[in-house]
Amino acid sequence: MMKCRVLPGHGKASTGRWLKPLWRKKPSDPTRRIGEKNGSKRSVLVDARGIPLSIVASGAQVHDVKLLEPTLDRIVIERPPIQDTPREHLCADKAYSGEPAQKAIEARHYVPHVRQRGEEIEAKRRNPRSKARRWVVERTHSWLNRFRKLLVRFEKTALSFEGLLELACALIVFRQTIVIYG
Repeated sequence: MMKCRVLPGHGKASTGRWLKPLWRKKPSDPTRRIGEKNGSKRSVLVDARGIPLSIVASGAQVHDVKLLEPTLDRIVIERPPIQDTPREHLCADKAYSGEPAQKAIEARHYVPHVRQRGEEIEAKRRNPRSKARRWVVERTHSWLNRFRKLLVRFEKTALSFEGLLELACALIVFRQTIVIYG
């Protein structure tokens, strides 16, 4: 049985018919699939100060693990040779705790530090001098949200949206280097 909306004074008793169902606009409209999301998602790799090194945009329904490899591969600076420097550390959250993510991180010569939910809070309670690391990425997302053109996506193509994201990242890098060196 389908639930229908009855407006006051327009019910079955007054007009002899029910109104259209709540969840469909027209009978010919398709039912929306479960799991389909509107919007876009961005995956950002930052350094210890929150300066973006790599950014990838995709649809909102794509899981974070699928964006890990493209994000790590699109670094805009050239990394030094592996034998000259020690391995770099990569801090990530619970979304990257699976085996494929661990292999992708280690294949790119990073030391993975994948924290579960609440681990940083517990470490901060045990040792007040310990520093949380993941907030740096959240701060970078906040900097990107200050660009009103990026807050709500109006671009039709992914290429133009990624171009705007890269321009915003370049402005963030410029502003941060002025503060550091100026």
